[in-house]
Amino acid sequence: MEYQNPQPTPGVHRGAVPVPAAVPGPGRTVISETAVAKVAGIAARAVPGVYSLGSGPSRALGAIRDAVGSTDHATGVRAEVGETQVAVDISLVASYGTPLHSLANQVRAAVYRAVEELVGLQVIEVNVEVTDVYVPPPVKPAVSGSPEREALL
Repeated sequence: MEYQNPQPTPGVHRGAVPVPAAVPGPGRTVISETAVAKVAGIAARAVPGVYSLGSGPSRALGAIRDAVGSTDHATGVRAEVGETQVAVDISLVASYGTPLHSLANQVRAAVYRAVEELVGLQVIEVNVEVTDVYVPPPVKPAVSGSPEREALL
């Protein structure tokens, strides 16, 4: 979906009034744990070697959701949000062949960066739990049928 900027860009439209920069003022901003978890989940999934987030039954449910085109970006991620700080717990399934400690460190770095840049809260910790390793099924060679069977098809 494309969003249009409701405010005119200075110098583009004749008679447009420049929009002043945002100045902190009275009011309060609340960022939900769900929003932080989604940002962290998207960042974690972008790391090569992460097969999926979550474990056990949620993984099976996630596979069904992915098959029908629905994705819950917060699956496998839990965030605890304070006024200025956040802690994130991530459970993930790694792809076979990926060094697990290195993967956990890359996920941790990606989540720190994304949450601090996009959410604006200080990340105090990112705990990564590798719950499983995905091993792809063996590739079955194509077996050509006998000529008699092919004639029946």
